[in-house]
Amino acid sequence: MPIRARVMPRREAPNGARSERVRLAIHPAKSEDCRDDAHVEEVKVVVAHNERVTLRVGDVFLKIDVDQARTDVEVEAMAMAPVPTPEILWRKPPVLALAAVRGTALGRLQEPSTASPVAWAAAGAAVRTLHDAPLPPWPGRSVDELATRLDGECEWLVANDVLPADVVMRNRRVAEAALRPWTPVFTHGDLQIAHVFVDGDEVTGIVDWSEAGQCDALFDLATLTLAHEEHLGDVVAGYGTDVDLEVIRAWWSLRSLLVVRWLVEHGFGVPEEMPEVAVLRSRS
Repeated sequence: MPIRARVMPRREAPNGARSERVRLAIHPAKSEDCRDDAHVEEVKVVVAHNERVTLRVGDVFLKIDVDQARTDVEVEAMAMAPVPTPEILWRKPPVLALAAVRGTALGRLQEPSTASPVAWAAAGAAVRTLHDAPLPPWPGRSVDELATRLDGECEWLVANDVLPADVVMRNRRVAEAALRPWTPVFTHGDLQIAHVFVDGDEVTGIVDWSEAGQCDALFDLATLTLAHEEHLGDVVAGYGTDVDLEVIRAWWSLRSLLVVRWLVEHGFGVPEEMPEVAVLRSRS
């Protein structure tokens, strides 16, 4: 359906990311005209930075991405994934329209989760279902690629005084346990708790699949439990097989080291307020 956006004066979001009030006129597909008397709804900017913007209007999410390869991955991954995913309403590059999923997010990275242990275990079971599925056809990240990125990010964090050298080096040593050969599985790739939706104790949807691919199963489990170590046992119980907890902890350090620069450069607040930095400082 055609859309028209009216961008209202911009203000700064609490986390430093750009936030705008946007009013969208959504027109029936049978009409290509953008009439002034068309129905207009105010929508929420879910996330906005110089690579992509996600807007919500009612029960529709509009994802606008400059990199259509990411959107291609998202669409194909959702079609392949044997777990609940959002319904694709339409796609007109660079916009992908998705229906909202039922329920609420399992939690937020920077806040305590109010979801039950059973819901966390259900999330673990959903991840296991995904990992047991056939591999997607596109390649994932290699150990060598991750090791090279890790070296570069650690160097940047120290050179720019973002984190003390001892914190970076300590976590660099911890992260090495994740850099070992693994059997690739179908991973979500960005399985933070805000991307898993539950209704009571049921997983109703997993969103944001643009990073999906072949990778280490423990990477997904680590991303899901990052900054929520108290729920790791519930997730592993739902996952239903033995996992190496030390490797999960290594992925906590590795993921955090890799994302801090991106968060800083895309306006997601100061480092000292980031949950990922709190994770890095907590590693002894």
